[in-house]
Amino acid sequence: MNRARRHPLQHPLAQRLGRAIDSIGVSKTPPLATASCINLLVHLRGILNELAWAEQMPDLAQLLRREDIPRMPQRLPRPLTAQQDQVLQKELLRRNDLGGNAFLLIRHTGMRIGECADLSCDCLHSTTPDQWAIHVPLGKLKTERMVPVDSFIRQLVQRLHFFRSLDPLPADGLLLARPHTKEALVRQLRDYLHEVCFAAGLPTHIVPHQLRHTYATEMLRSGVSFPTVMKLLGHSSPDMTMLYLDIALTDLQREFHLARSQPRHLAPQPKLSGASTRTGLGGLIDSLLAAQHALEMFRRSLPVGAPRSHLDRLSNRLTKIVSEARKLGSPSK
Repeated sequence: MNRARRHPLQHPLAQRLGRAIDSIGVSKTPPLATASCINLLVHLRGILNELAWAEQMPDLAQLLRREDIPRMPQRLPRPLTAQQDQVLQKELLRRNDLGGNAFLLIRHTGMRIGECADLSCDCLHSTTPDQWAIHVPLGKLKTERMVPVDSFIRQLVQRLHFFRSLDPLPADGLLLARPHTKEALVRQLRDYLHEVCFAAGLPTHIVPHQLRHTYATEMLRSGVSFPTVMKLLGHSSPDMTMLYLDIALTDLQREFHLARSQPRHLAPQPKLSGASTRTGLGGLIDSLLAAQHALEMFRRSLPVGAPRSHLDRLSNRLTKIVSEARKLGSPSK
């Protein structure tokens, strides 16, 4: 005997699930975070798909579609402003204590706070007689790297060595003494930064990772290439590095005017003048080269499409014509 089948939307469980979906992020005070909302919706979608199969009601699977699940908000770079960076560094230098030197080291090497907590006492290495680098141990991405340092950073490491020698805890090979665990040390450093920001009149929600963003942005604005910044940060993906870089309008303007004033990829302009124009075969070759250059400059100004491709073929033909013309001046064998 066949049971009378109800419309999927009239199914009691479907109605309850529908009300639950409607209440997500609305009835909560404060509203659910986006990540929590996504997690709940993904689980609800799985329940609906299972019910659609168990109850032989395929329309249940359409109550919650993939496009109904919100996307995580895009993470934007969070470097400190120039003024915040200056005030914070000034306060850290003034204090000149263990926490101040540790955060200055983080700021000028771009390492994570957890990596700083894992630094060994012999983290400084001489790469050449006049150049040094700091060995950053295995971190979040299970990678280690060498970061070039200057004399200021070497002084910071020496100060941290001094504070470590004064600590009553037994030597364990680490640059920063741990009161109990690594997590306790990181928590202590975070509390220290919160105190420093409060004392300096800075926003107290500044976190240590923003110093890493500030370092990455500073390196890029100083002329360090993108692959090198990626290597300095220890990233395995360019997309991850892009989350750290704050490219402002002033950066775009600087790069634009530099490219216009010092172009690096344009074909060289033939050196021709009316007074020095050659005659005969040499003059013909000079004219062909000038025509090829003018054609190439015009082709590059066009958008990608059929006209640009057609001019590219014409440019190739001119190259062959110039080559054949030069053979005319070669002695016959």
